[in-house]
Amino acid sequence: MPKTLPWLAGGILLGAVFFLSVFLIKPIGVSTEFVITDGIIWNAVNPDIVIADEASKSGYSSPNAYLNSSDGKMAKAIENPVSYGMLFVASLMVGAFLSSLLKGDKPEGLQKSMPEVWASRFGESKMKRYVASFAAGFIVLFGARLAGGCTSGHMMSGIMQMSVSGFMFAAGAFAVGIPLAIILFNKKHDTE
Repeated sequence: MPKTLPWLAGGILLGAVFFLSVFLIKPIGVSTEFVITDGIIWNAVNPDIVIADEASKSGYSSPNAYLNSSDGKMAKAIENPVSYGMLFVASLMVGAFLSSLLKGDKPEGLQKSMPEVWASRFGESKMKRYVASFAAGFIVLFGARLAGGCTSGHMMSGIMQMSVSGFMFAAGAFAVGIPLAIILFNKKHDTE
């Protein structure tokens, strides 16, 4: 049986990491980095989407209102993508992979088709799982950008800073997530 970190130790460790992040750099959040990645691709196809602009506080602007928001900070991030945020997103992926290896999962175990809870409810179709995962990820990312931040930004960093939007985001996430999980993974379906 792989060892897991006790919940109390994990909570304290997570709190310490968030505190250090806010204290040393800035609050943790990742959804903006996906927008920046989209902007990098868009800028590669259409080089006029980010413009050097000495009149802007950031030194960059964009004809796209969203990318030009915050005095061109998003446009600057697209032009100069190497940042704490991009490093943080890359570290999340590397950390998740290392965590699975340290937990005892073997690399061939990473190719499992799907979690048992999914398979027992929706079947073994890999394509169905991939489509559902992509659609769910798209909806979550769209919602995160619509809300002005993601779960880590609003819920974790926001609540830590006693932000009203953080508490509102968390309440909304649980108010939607719990009923949806009950509907999708209702135990009644296992007996049918």
